[in-house]
Amino acid sequence: MTLDDYDYHLPPELIAQSGAEPRDSSRLMVIDRKTGRIEHRIFRELTLFLKPGDVLVLNESKVIPARTFATNPHGTPLEVLLVREIPPSPLSQGGGSAKSGSGELWEALLKPARRARVGSRLTFLDGLEATVEAVQEDGTRVLCFAGNVWEHLEKIGKTPLPSYIHAPVDPARYQTVYARTPGSVAAPTAGLHFTPELMDTIRSLGVEIHYVTLHVGPGTFKPVHDDPEKHVMHLEPYEVSSETADAVNRARASGRRVVAVGTTVVRTLETAYCSELGGIKPGGGETQLYIRPGFQYKVVNALITNFHLPRSTLLMLVSAFMGHELMMRAYQTATAERYRFYSLGDAMLIY
Repeated sequence: MTLDDYDYHLPPELIAQSGAEPRDSSRLMVIDRKTGRIEHRIFRELTLFLKPGDVLVLNESKVIPARTFATNPHGTPLEVLLVREIPPSPLSQGGGSAKSGSGELWEALLKPARRARVGSRLTFLDGLEATVEAVQEDGTRVLCFAGNVWEHLEKIGKTPLPSYIHAPVDPARYQTVYARTPGSVAAPTAGLHFTPELMDTIRSLGVEIHYVTLHVGPGTFKPVHDDPEKHVMHLEPYEVSSETADAVNRARASGRRVVAVGTTVVRTLETAYCSELGGIKPGGGETQLYIRPGFQYKVVNALITNFHLPRSTLLMLVSAFMGHELMMRAYQTATAERYRFYSLGDAMLIY
């Protein structure tokens, strides 16, 4: 397939600028992969399609206020998106960072990037300082901070929002109700539809709810250029607890369904699958898993996800799960039925 195979026309007015209230009142398109049947529901009616014994897996990563501002030595203002903290190398465990020994290392995207050359000293609005240590192949800067970055972000950092959201958004609305582990620069948006009450109802049906962590990086919005086969995913850290791994493995062994809430959960579970064990291996690491047609799913049986950007890796992942023809029919139906798209929009259940 070519990149054009993942394109579709979306009227701009269908790009959601705010989330539904209450959260579980968003619309839900339900798609049966075997029959091709498409139903139109409300998200809280998800309970009609879950079964006792299902294992529902959610991503508990929490969006951090990663957007901040600085100036370079010439006074040029810079917008800074802190992508992730770089863990200390084993050699630096006795003190200091992996490179300069002077502070925390973070990967960051800067605008305008050309004003942040290696060696530049950046000064942030509250006086925090950082030095540009390196420029990586994709243009990401490595910053070494002389001070506590987390305190800085909590004090003056802003929640990063996708560029297609133009209206003001309450930061709490761009956070799942079960978010727990800080680290994402974009929300795992399929989870934004859940309320505590809906989750209690789901548990009462005999559905197990478990969690993984995948910290969403800016690569989730990285456009695919030309040949999809040559696209490279950004590294994203993930963690699967022993409890979640055991629950998923028990479900698979007994023929029960694993229902992934969002593409981040899909990528985490499929990354953690170990063919030698025949199941999920607990632990953590970083994933660059790029799922597209031809990929063989080993863990996930059903998927809850939002409606994604054209020509994106997220659309390719969905295509690999439900088939390209059915996916395109679902998206054509969604535009005709005036579903709301993207991060704050409506959802689909594919089973």
